[in-house]
Amino acid sequence: MALEDFANRLARNARHWRKWARRRGIECFRIYDRDIPEFAFAVDIYGTHAHLQAYDRGSDMGQVGAPEFLAQIHATVARVLEMEGDAVVLKLRSRRHAGEQHQKTGVHGEDFVVNEGGHRFLVNLHAYLDTGLFLDHRNTRTLVAEEARGRAFLNLFCYTASFTVYAAGGGASSSVSVDLSNTYLEWAARNLALNAVDRHRHSLERADVLRWLEQAVEAGRSFDLIVLDPPAFSASKAMQQVFDVQRDHPLLLERCARLLAPGGVLYFSNNLRSFRLERVPAVLAAEEISARSVPEDFRNRRIHRCWRLLRRTA
Repeated sequence: MALEDFANRLARNARHWRKWARRRGIECFRIYDRDIPEFAFAVDIYGTHAHLQAYDRGSDMGQVGAPEFLAQIHATVARVLEMEGDAVVLKLRSRRHAGEQHQKTGVHGEDFVVNEGGHRFLVNLHAYLDTGLFLDHRNTRTLVAEEARGRAFLNLFCYTASFTVYAAGGGASSSVSVDLSNTYLEWAARNLALNAVDRHRHSLERADVLRWLEQAVEAGRSFDLIVLDPPAFSASKAMQQVFDVQRDHPLLLERCARLLAPGGVLYFSNNLRSFRLERVPAVLAAEEISARSVPEDFRNRRIHRCWRLLRRTA
């Protein structure tokens, strides 16, 4: 495949998805998702900017990782999308192993505001590998908002608290959002302020999620709606051990089940490609909803897996 084949596909996709997004009032969406195997890239639109990601397909990225080729792709994306070069941000995504973290890129970048579902979010396309808003959970955020009215909401591994913004907008009576990262919690606080979320009823807590859950169970706390969206792996000096979602999710689910009120709902998601759901507590009725939680602008239908787990009433 020639570079112009990539350009033509990107142009067709951009026309289609921009019309689709306008009809839905969406400013952030995916327009290219490794459609052509020889061009292993993803292109996401964030308002007037584009996020261009090159994917590592093995130990040697070959042409995809070559500086000259990346420069050509970057210039092509800017040309096709009619954007200035500095509005297209290029990043390399390599495969991570257990315990490896997403680090800062070394580029500060500028925060800017995007709109989604009637809410506003701060994003930064430069400073970190991720942008501050996971586009593949757009549908899940809507599901949470639809179930939030009058409910006490818990957001675990809350990142920048986009789920909390949706829950508060959906009428949640209160919420607690937990993350171990000061950086993410500061970002979350700015997102809550940007959406005029009442911080007296919607709190942010810095903690190791597993430890926080243990203490919450001991304290007899209760929630009606929980989002559990952990990373595949995580490590920090403040954690007792490296977090591994495959190994640790049964304990997470067990503790969440003990916090859920009868009839309460837990949304559990992760993006580990090899993930297998194991040992779901008997009090939870699990339904995999990945087919509808992954948005239609994502060609990769396995970008995450998601379950809705209902706390049985008897």
